[in-house]
Amino acid sequence: MQEFLKEMISIRLRKGKQQSIDRKHPWVFSGALHLNNVACEDGELVYVENEFGERLGYGHYHKGSITVRLIYFGTEDYTPDIWSRLIANAWNYRANINLIDNAKTNCFRWVHGEGDQLSGLIIDVYDKIVVIQCHSIGMHKNLNDIVEAIKKIAKERVHSIILKSKETLPKEYSKQVEDKMLYGTESTCMVLENGVSFWIDVLNGQKTGFFLDQRENRKLLGQYSKSKNVLNTFCYTGGFSMYALSNEANSVCSIDVSKKAMEIVERNEQYLENKIPHEKLTADVIEYLKQMEESKFDIIILDPPAFAKSLDKRHQAIQAYKRINLLALKNIKTPGFLFTFSCSQVVTEELFYKTIVSAGIESGKKIRVVQKLSQGPDHPISLFHAEGSYLKGLILEVNE
Repeated sequence: MQEFLKEMISIRLRKGKQQSIDRKHPWVFSGALHLNNVACEDGELVYVENEFGERLGYGHYHKGSITVRLIYFGTEDYTPDIWSRLIANAWNYRANINLIDNAKTNCFRWVHGEGDQLSGLIIDVYDKIVVIQCHSIGMHKNLNDIVEAIKKIAKERVHSIILKSKETLPKEYSKQVEDKMLYGTESTCMVLENGVSFWIDVLNGQKTGFFLDQRENRKLLGQYSKSKNVLNTFCYTGGFSMYALSNEANSVCSIDVSKKAMEIVERNEQYLENKIPHEKLTADVIEYLKQMEESKFDIIILDPPAFAKSLDKRHQAIQAYKRINLLALKNIKTPGFLFTFSCSQVVTEELFYKTIVSAGIESGKKIRVVQKLSQGPDHPISLFHAEGSYLKGLILEVNE
């Protein structure tokens, strides 16, 4: 827990740099500061003032491009109850979209960073397990406040709280951080998502254990799958595959390069009542698509990991997206449907769309845009922080 300071350091903005905060954007960039040499530590809570010394809000300081991540806009003093107020607000929003006591879905994102005014913090729920993922040093330093707020708000629903932040915190700082149990003993569980069962291993799985942002898109895929032959590439633990199998697909083929992920696909399949042909391959997706000899799949899903996590990798990522989409468009059985996604934040929706257009032109196919896709409603986007829209996708109808 950060020690509650009656007198926190105040950081002043340069002349004319207040505008973004007036627009409720939660990031203060280094170029906006009156002085770059601020006498405080990374992760420390600081007040932000305009050029006249008028307080605009407070947040976590970190020396770098994004210097302050604001969690409050206004003139009030910081008090530790801000954590329970913001986390309770996020909980109430999930209740309003029917995720807290949903008989068919008991896994969801409780806190989604800037979308919940908690820049740098992710909290996911897997039935009775709560997972905390810190993306900023400040959030990690306020970990005790966050844990206490979780216990207070969710009460008896929480059996375990797990910290899963080593891979998401700044590299040097993360050397002193370990993923671990903070409360309770459970780190694996069975969850329901739209009535489909999944086994979750929080400590050993990617991210916080599952890709919750695709819930609505998986449900949509299920609606398209009846009597279809479905190829799920980059399948991870088989999210899209289980929906296809649960919705009377004719056959499903799941591919991922991770042997561990494919073992969980096997495990998840055991909970299905029907026995539909399901080929499971531990293989490189691009090589598989290159070597396909005939178009046998009515639906192909492309949900690759982020090809670019920084701007300097964006061009390389665009080429990768074009390559895999071109291969899928050439290999899909026509008429067929391609579900294609990008979770690379630095690849905008417009840029992703143009990349798919380029692949479509080269494929020589006739292609309709059926629907644009995004992240689920438990991954809300602040109206004032467009950067929070990271998952983008398209359903394409492909024909000769």
